[in-house]
Amino acid sequence: MPCCGVLCQYETNKLVRIQSVKLGSLKWSLNGAILLFICIMLLWNRSYQEFDLVVSSVTTKVKGVAQTQLPGVGDVVWDVVDYSGPSQEKNSFFVVTNVLMTKNQKQGKCPEVPLKGRLCRTDKDCEKGGWDQQSHGIKTGSCVKFDVLRKTCEVSAWCPVETKRSPPRPALLAAAENFTVLIKNNIRFPAFNYIRRNILPNMNDAYLRSCQRGGDPLCPIFRLGDVVREAGEKFSEMAVEGGVIGILIKWDCNLDRLMQRCLPRYSFRRLDEKESNRTLYPGLNFRYAKYNTVNGVEERTLYKAFGIRFDVMVFGQAGKFSFIVLIIYIGSTLSYYALTTLMIDWLIGTRCYSADVGQNYSEKKVESVQDKQKCVLCVSYVDENNIRLVKRSQKNSLQDITPISVQSHKEDTRHLSACLLQPGVSVDQDHQPPLDHKPDPAPKSSPPAWCKCARCTPSSLPQEELCCRRSEGACIASSPLFQQLVLRRSLLEAVLLYRDPLSAPAGPGHTALRHCAYSQYISWRFGVPPSNSHPAIPSCCIGRVRGEYPSPDGKYSGFRPARMVSMQACANGDL
Repeated sequence: MPCCGVLCQYETNKLVRIQSVKLGSLKWSLNGAILLFICIMLLWNRSYQEFDLVVSSVTTKVKGVAQTQLPGVGDVVWDVVDYSGPSQEKNSFFVVTNVLMTKNQKQGKCPEVPLKGRLCRTDKDCEKGGWDQQSHGIKTGSCVKFDVLRKTCEVSAWCPVETKRSPPRPALLAAAENFTVLIKNNIRFPAFNYIRRNILPNMNDAYLRSCQRGGDPLCPIFRLGDVVREAGEKFSEMAVEGGVIGILIKWDCNLDRLMQRCLPRYSFRRLDEKESNRTLYPGLNFRYAKYNTVNGVEERTLYKAFGIRFDVMVFGQAGKFSFIVLIIYIGSTLSYYALTTLMIDWLIGTRCYSADVGQNYSEKKVESVQDKQKCVLCVSYVDENNIRLVKRSQKNSLQDITPISVQSHKEDTRHLSACLLQPGVSVDQDHQPPLDHKPDPAPKSSPPAWCKCARCTPSSLPQEELCCRRSEGACIASSPLFQQLVLRRSLLEAVLLYRDPLSAPAGPGHTALRHCAYSQYISWRFGVPPSNSHPAIPSCCIGRVRGEYPSPDGKYSGFRPARMVSMQACANGDL
């Protein structure tokens, strides 16, 4: 089937499976804890539901009667018309709790109240027709006596003008504490076409006449004193100068059939600043007047009313099961399971679990890709049971370069399979002499300083300056096993013939045999070299192979990095 490009390809991540009871138990414990957390949050926040915000309307009805003793008037009965005051804004009501009166005001001319900056000495200090924000009328241009010591500008106003006085203590209408208010709240959730009110279907006239909030939190009738007390205030103190109380109605509704619940919850809070030393005009007050005609002259009584404004604020939401919302929640929480992988990877990567497992895990999971311009060589010493990865350097000897990493040896049994092609060839490791035995006689020329086996030859290329050992001792090239696995001609010819049965016998040039010997050494000492690295053969081993299978003209190509000697290259002698 012809390739259809990227559209016909599928890519997936590489996984590494570790057989471990501890890690497996830790994995499922973490996954179980995450699943438990997800389920708890799903039920607690009702994340399986679609939500809609409340739309509401509020009406109130205040009831109560009080009798007060007004100075200069006598006993006055206050009903709902007297103390309710004008409606100041939507969803609120006002109750008068204290009063200052200025009686028998008539249109005329009288001295202004002597406040700071309003005293005068002559008529020149009073501009005719002038006024300011605190004036009670329009200046006539005359400076008149207010009392024996002070003079103020005369004004055309309702006379006598109102004087600045503090509200009486205790409040005149302190009995308003026992007034009651009926709050009627109608709500709707448009998305679900659901309508509800705080006066429930089972609440009849008899119930509303007898219910009390102390015994029934759903009772829609509230005593004003209880409202102020639950807001954390004292009614008798707040009634003197007034203030603002918030009545909060919260609707948190579950509209699922099996768990349907939609009831109001009431709470109370003071909204204004009550401390006189923190605000310029504490409390809440307004003015109104009652007019009458005496002997054909219109008069009025001015009232400065202090009171408490109650603001009813409704908020809430309703939820109903939605399969789409549930799927989105499940999809968003699947990412939490990555925490298990991150934690276990960190545990293994920091070697808190096992250094060997951490090293092997890193090799299996992470595949390093080197820049093409950087040549990474792998080195294997006969006195170390690992492989070192080093960067190629044009200045320093390969023997002295610090490795960038150390990896374990991965066995490649191809050299042993090759031995089976030659009967009578033994690969028993017990036949190999100990590595600390006395080495064979060294070459006539003195070995270089980097050589540890006394059989290496000097080189002008730093990448060729490599010995088979890290410390001083016997040379691997003098080992009988080296002769059997690397140099034996009959073995090399059999390997070449095994790889390519139709190839011609090795010629007298020894090139194919020499490079096949290199391949045998790499398989023996490096096993499977790490990816993207180039095996480096020690100088002593190269000299021994070249001495056994020399080039006719005595010329050699030298070190050329190659990841692995290919079969065809060994057969054709291209390396």
